[in-house]
Amino acid sequence: MDPSQSFQQGPHPAQSVVAVQPTVFVTAAPLPNPVPDYMGYSIFIMLCCCWPLGIAALVYSCFTRDANHLGQRHLAEKNSKRARILNHVGLGIGICLITVIIISQIVNSK
Repeated sequence: MDPSQSFQQGPHPAQSVVAVQPTVFVTAAPLPNPVPDYMGYSIFIMLCCCWPLGIAALVYSCFTRDANHLGQRHLAEKNSKRARILNHVGLGIGICLITVIIISQIVNSK
């Protein structure tokens, strides 16, 4: 074979051609204006009012914080709303329970 001739090798007829594409990494940036996560409110409700609802609210507060960090505004808003609702319900139940306990103590002491 003459060195001045170019030789191009192609795939064998029984082989298929595989094209490799470059890997693309998409990174999400934290939200510039994060949605409130109500973490402190959730901890207060968990410790002082109604611990089952406080724990659930705390979980949604953590989900909100994660969604804020990942830049997922819709998910952060949804989880924030659930945490706020659970906190409000837990506060209402806690206030009702404390009121019932105080009234029962006053009635029983007479």
